[in-house]
Amino acid sequence: MTTPVKLAVVYYSSTGTITEIAKELHDAAVKAGAEVRLLKAAELAPQAAIDSNPAWAANHAATANIPEATPADIEWADAVIFGTPTRFGNVSSQLKQFIDTLGGLWAEGKLANKVYSGFVSTATAHAGHESTLLALYNSVHHFGGITVTPGFTDPAKFIDGNPYGTSHADGQGTNPVNDTTRTAARIQAERVVNIAGALKTAANS
Repeated sequence: MTTPVKLAVVYYSSTGTITEIAKELHDAAVKAGAEVRLLKAAELAPQAAIDSNPAWAANHAATANIPEATPADIEWADAVIFGTPTRFGNVSSQLKQFIDTLGGLWAEGKLANKVYSGFVSTATAHAGHESTLLALYNSVHHFGGITVTPGFTDPAKFIDGNPYGTSHADGQGTNPVNDTTRTAARIQAERVVNIAGALKTAANS
């Protein structure tokens, strides 16, 4: 009997939007039968910068108990979903710094043949949703990973409209994570678990 898919949800969040989506992905993947680790990238900003933004400080305190991701977590996983706020249409430095620590695993071929997917948040509707995900997936190509996006594989995806991954425009904190985004996250988590499970079953047969 095939063991459950091992999924790592690895994210960076400053003011909490990505944290909320990460938790939604975690819960949906658990319901889909996966063994899931919810993990955050280490914060690089100084405490003074965090304290200068009440939402950032609140999220930093609220997520203090979530473990920081390590390369060992990626080696453990069959599938990885990375999450990041967009930074000038690109991946946040905190998540990218974590990805850059994976060189040792890459050199050993231990990042290859895993399933990878991504999710993002931005302040506005056209502020880098797609470009950030595409930039994130550049690393996956170098890993030799298998990119699994939600595509338009479910009718609900025509509502949120992003085939590259779950994304949310938070309006500088005025637009909390809503049902559309939560549904997109559920679809993405289920698809990642299903595809990773099929690959794992085939590899063990």
